Amino acid sequence: MSDQTPRVNASYLSNFTGQTVRIAGKVIQVQGGSATIDAQGTVAIQLDADTNVKTVGNVVEVIGKVNNDQSIKEFVSSDFGADVDLNAIEAVVQATHTYRELFYDQK
Repeated sequence: MSDQTPRVNASYLSNFTGQTVRIAGKVIQVQGGSATIDAQGTVAIQLDADTNVKTVGNVVEVIGKVNNDQSIKEFVSSDFGADVDLNAIEAVVQATHTYRELFYDQK
């Protein structure tokens, strides 16, 4: 399988250093070219110039590369708005890793 983007939260980032992932969380702060989201833990995002991560309080999904410091370099993002069930997102993340063979190849 190519172009895999496993869904992760903050606790899984260290397992995917240097790889492309998808992470969803609530925007806590946006400042200049960076943002902070809560994805079952705080995650720093290095924003792309065309980012959709703009509104504090909204839930976003970011596809990007995990850096050595566990921050994420954004490739693309989507703003899902404020009315999102974060428990459902977390359930999908957990299913992704419980049934890993359905979602991604372990590297």
